[in-house]
Amino acid sequence: MPQNLQAYQPFTTLEGVHQLLPMGPVASQEAIKLLGTNGGGFFNANSAHPFENPTALTNLVQMLAIFLIPAALCFAFGEVVSDRRQGRAILWAMTLIFILCVAVVMWAETRGNPHLLTLGADSSLNMEGKESRFGILASSLFAVITTAASCGAVNAMHDSFTALGGMVPMWLMQIGEVVFGGVGSGLYGMLLFVMLAVFIAGLMVGRTPEYLGKKIDVREMKMIALAILVTPTLVLLGTALAMMTDAGRAGMFNRTARL
Repeated sequence: MPQNLQAYQPFTTLEGVHQLLPMGPVASQEAIKLLGTNGGGFFNANSAHPFENPTALTNLVQMLAIFLIPAALCFAFGEVVSDRRQGRAILWAMTLIFILCVAVVMWAETRGNPHLLTLGADSSLNMEGKESRFGILASSLFAVITTAASCGAVNAMHDSFTALGGMVPMWLMQIGEVVFGGVGSGLYGMLLFVMLAVFIAGLMVGRTPEYLGKKIDVREMKMIALAILVTPTLVLLGTALAMMTDAGRAGMFNRTARL
């Protein structure tokens, strides 16, 4: 991938078409995009662009970079609270949810899109919106990783996934992107669900809920409920406002997106 400050380079394709070859500090921006889970690509196609993600090896490195810091923070949490088991328990919970999500998306995408069959297209595999150099499995894995970690980098167009395959990334975002999550935000987001689970379990067994030796009382539960409900509330308000505009209503009838 390029790393320079040069102007765009003109070139001629094998078909004889004249184009401009984009240049710029791509490599350095990739590190920020992935390790910092920022997601914004140097090019519009993001990690689907060959200058940002040219090979299967770079694709693997990018996926590992997205999860590197969020996963490490689980171990850091165990060290901070002087109980490594707590950090490992959170990591295992995140990993289990992640594996299930990957399996669902891969299964859905390898089943194909039945709507394309009505148009006479072969849809035994849903390759629409995916790079052939990555294929379905690597694209599905990348989609789950980037939405689980609140990164935003993509190597395939999620709008072209099947209904079930696209639902999983949406669900990961709507629960607050806490499955590994962003740098720091995933850990404290998951801790909210941990304390909620501990509180409910404490009520079920008839004892005062405690986590890490601290009691979870009414005030803590109010703050937890507020933090968990703020995301769906904002989503619903944003959707309602969008449906009040002509552009928002037009999107509901985007036949291409529904296919």
